[in-house]
Parts: sequence; structure tokens; C-alpha cells
Amino acid sequence: MIGNRITYRVADGVRIPGTWRHAFIRNGGHYFLTDLFIYADGLIDCWGLVNVEEFKEKLRTGWVATSFPEGGDASAHELADWKFGEPESWITPELLVAEVRDTIDTLNGRPDSTRRCLAAVDIFLADRTEENRAAAREAFLAIPETQRRYALGDMDSKDWPLRILVAGPGGRTYLSFDGTVTQKDYGSALRYFAERDRWRAEAATQVPADGPATSHAPALKLYHSFPTKPSDDPGKLALRHDYPAPITVEGTAYPSVAHAYWALSVDDPETRRAIATAETATAAGTLAAEAPRREEWEHARTAVMTHLLRAKYAQHPELADILVATEDATLIYDDMKSSFWGDNAGRGRNWSGRLLELVRSELRGRRAGILGA
Repeated sequence: MIGNRITYRVADGVRIPGTWRHAFIRNGGHYFLTDLFIYADGLIDCWGLVNVEEFKEKLRTGWVATSFPEGGDASAHELADWKFGEPESWITPELLVAEVRDTIDTLNGRPDSTRRCLAAVDIFLADRTEENRAAAREAFLAIPETQRRYALGDMDSKDWPLRILVAGPGGRTYLSFDGTVTQKDYGSALRYFAERDRWRAEAATQVPADGPATSHAPALKLYHSFPTKPSDDPGKLALRHDYPAPITVEGTAYPSVAHAYWALSVDDPETRRAIATAETATAAGTLAAEAPRREEWEHARTAVMTHLLRAKYAQHPELADILVATEDATLIYDDMKSSFWGDNAGRGRNWSGRLLELVRSELRGRRAGILGA
């Protein structure tokens, strides 16, 4: 149910992850198509935050509607109004509660009903007793019926092998049109799961042709700081833009990347020279804030910063070593004054961190001989 629908709310300064699905709210005899938000802390927003038990009461009273009267009035976010004609619903209050419980489990990284079922199936396949089959069948039927068809994640076979396996030879599935399970059907289901185990084993050992999708090194946070002089062992501090590592760009010397960035941002040449010679990066930023930006600056700033970072690490190989040593870690850059450049507790765009990762990749590519010097 979660899919790519990811959202959050903030409670006491903490981000609570969540997701949503469509639902109808009945208010004053009118049905409103809206979004039902489910959060990891177990709260559901159905025009007001409620816990699961309170949500069940909202369903019982019809505030959250799962059935609709012929001719009932409905609307969708002031986009359209209509009347129900021959309404048919595929979900019941019990199914919706079960889906919500599954969603809360998934948001918390706990096994939902589908994962619990597949774990029970693995136990049965390892030890095929009727007791284990009964446990697997019970777990399968505990999956909300709206979700069972997708339990195996196989759009071709759907849940056919699963419902045949847990029913067993001579048994009946939950779908009346299946009929009695034959030995041939059961054998096909067993072969399906044997093949599935083989696929899973192979997939576990395969490395994507282009390399892993996620970092193997832990993320590094580059905290806001105010360095005023270089250090013999600066560590991660050297990766800050305001670290005093002089660079020369197009014939002009700057005390740091921050000095260069702010100098290049202003239109007035005299102010630009004053920023370039400011005593600290903070002073450079203050001078720049008081001057007009160059035309189109907001569209060029990421390219400018990339150019400056390349210059910094090309002109300071010892600092390039520090950047390369971060391996493939996600670099989280704090910037108290900018949510564009900083991550800022997840509220910013972290462009500084992202561009540092880009330059790091270029450095590693050149050192490996993949990119030219």
C-alpha cells in the first residue's frame, strides 16, 4: 500500500514518516474523496489524527466510508461533484483496518501480514507437516484479501502457487473457482517455489552491472564551523567551503571557496575585490549580502560552486585525499544560512554535499585512470 507515496508530519520537532491512500469521508450526508494519511507512530489522519482503535470507530460510524448509497452526493477537492450511480465497493471496514495495520508495520520496518505469511511458507517448505501447512494457510488468509493477489510479487502467476500450496492436495482455496486442488496442481506449486528459491539465491549473489545502488560507507555530517586558519590535520573540517584553503580562479586569488563564491556572486567589481580580501569567510558573506546579485546568479550558482570545488581539490592534493577517503559516503552539509546549500536537519536541498560527492567521484575516476587528467 505504501509504494512511492511517502510523506511525513512533524511532532515535537521530529519527522514522523507516513504514507497515504484515497478514501471517502462522509460529513453531513455528503461524501468527500480525500486522502487518508497513515503514520509510523500509529496515528491516522482522517480529517483529524486518531489511533487505530479510534479509526475503527470512525469506520463504524461511517465517518470514513466504505459503502455508498445510490444517488448519494460526492465531491473531490472542489474539482468535481457527482452522484453515485450503481456504486460498488471492493473494501470493507475490516479490510481497511487490516491494510492500515500492515502499513504501520511496514513504516516501522516490521514484517507485515504478507512477510509473516511468506516466513510461515518457508517454514512449511523446510518441514512439510500438516501443522506447518495449517500455520501457513492461517497466515495467508490473514493477509487482507485486497493484497493477497500480490503477495508473491509475481504479476504473471499472482498468488496461484501460494493458495494451492497452503490448501494442499484435495484441499480448497479461498477462491471458489479454483476447485479441488489436484496432485498435479500441487506439484506445479512446489516446482514454482523451488524455482523461486533458486531465483532468490542467485539474486542475493548478483551485483548490479553498474555497481551497488546504495553507499557502503556510513553518512558523514559536515557540521557548520568557523575555521580561521589551516590545520596540519583538519579532518572533515577541510571539506567545508569556508576552510582557509586559498584557490586561484581565472587569475584571482581567494582565501577560500566561500570567498570566491561570494565574490563572484556580486555585480559590482569594487565590492567583488573587497569580498575577495575579506578577513574571514563570514565577513565575505556579510559583504555579499549587502550587495546586489549578478543577473541570472541563481541559475548559475551550482555550476560556479562546482568549478570552485574542482579548483580547491586540484590545487590542494592533501585535501583531495581527505575527500577521497570518505569513499562513497553520503555527505550531509550543514549551512545555517542556506537551505539550498545545506541539509539542515533534512529540510534543505544539501547541494554542497551533493557537489562534494560529484567532485569526489571525479577525483576517484581520474586516480583510477577512468577519466583523463
